[in-house]
Amino acid sequence: MLPRVLRTVALLALLAVALAVPTHDPAAAAQPRLRVHPLVRGLDHPWDVRALPGGRLLITQRNRRALTVWRAGHQHRVRFANRRIWVGIESGLMGLQVDPAFRSNRRFYTCQGWRRRGGGHDVRVIAWRMGLGYRRATQLRTLVSGLPSTNGQHGGCRLLIARDGSMHVGTGDAKIGTAPENLGSLGGKTLRLNRFTGAPWPTNPFIRSSNPRTRYVFTYGHRNVQGLAQRADGTIWSVEQGTFRDDEVNLLVRGGDYGYNPVPGYNEQVPMTDHSLPGVQQSARWRSGNPTDATSGGTFLPSSGWGRLDGWMAVAALKHHELVLLHFDAAGHLLRELHAVRGRGRLRTAVVAPDGSLLVTTDNGGGRDVVLRVRPR
Repeated sequence: MLPRVLRTVALLALLAVALAVPTHDPAAAAQPRLRVHPLVRGLDHPWDVRALPGGRLLITQRNRRALTVWRAGHQHRVRFANRRIWVGIESGLMGLQVDPAFRSNRRFYTCQGWRRRGGGHDVRVIAWRMGLGYRRATQLRTLVSGLPSTNGQHGGCRLLIARDGSMHVGTGDAKIGTAPENLGSLGGKTLRLNRFTGAPWPTNPFIRSSNPRTRYVFTYGHRNVQGLAQRADGTIWSVEQGTFRDDEVNLLVRGGDYGYNPVPGYNEQVPMTDHSLPGVQQSARWRSGNPTDATSGGTFLPSSGWGRLDGWMAVAALKHHELVLLHFDAAGHLLRELHAVRGRGRLRTAVVAPDGSLLVTTDNGGGRDVVLRVRPR
């Protein structure tokens, strides 16, 4: 028989273990409770999705160079000038926006790799008009061209129409080391322009530059901008893919330098935000750390209807197959980070639907991709 002291110690140890075992898993309880179900099936690398009138969705499929319209379980392809679209490693038919006045002007916009007449290719933003039957789209004009593209890596290319009517374009640096900090290049930037004429937005920070390209620049020093979103307070945010570390979410400041400068050559060992560069560099509001999540498209959730997630940012992540949920305060400082929508493979983008739910595209290839509808429980 154990001496009384040893029995007492053993009893206290058992009691401590019993008290230390929770009745539920705190980590699991911290995760948001969401309802997730596939809405559109049979897609291949869907890069972006936007709502159209009558409950329709418009979807870009990157490698298929396909515009797809879905409605109530049925889908069809839209005929348009897709033979000119150039598909590279990470490029093809990418970003999408539907004009706020679509019911009257039927305009929408895409960003894609494009075969130039006479040879070569670039990345460009094009305005289209959708036919009345949603079966054909007519090219209206190229809004901006000459976004760099080498083999298709780091091709960007996200579009956002802000509430002031301007169009923002997030671009990649095409793995050209000098591009992000070079104001004469459209690579590694966010651009701002008139969505009807393609002219640089009149209040852009370098609008008086003698270089026509520089007039488009809103922010610079980026690596590969994959997401753009506007918060309820009007601020514009970007989602940027890092190297082997530090994907970033950035609060965009007019004329801001975000500090990526991978030279000489293309040296990915340099920091994503290099504060040793001349001038002032804007620090990221969120970083993935090491390793990266391969973050892509993001959006801000509505200000109501999502409970404790009201107003949070939702960012799709490719590498870690999840939705990253970020809570920022009014000043843009990070308060909390959660992870959700796992087990669906690579996630490419997240968009708020007209009913306040979230549309999330997967990016797994092989014709197995879907658009998910995500709602709070």
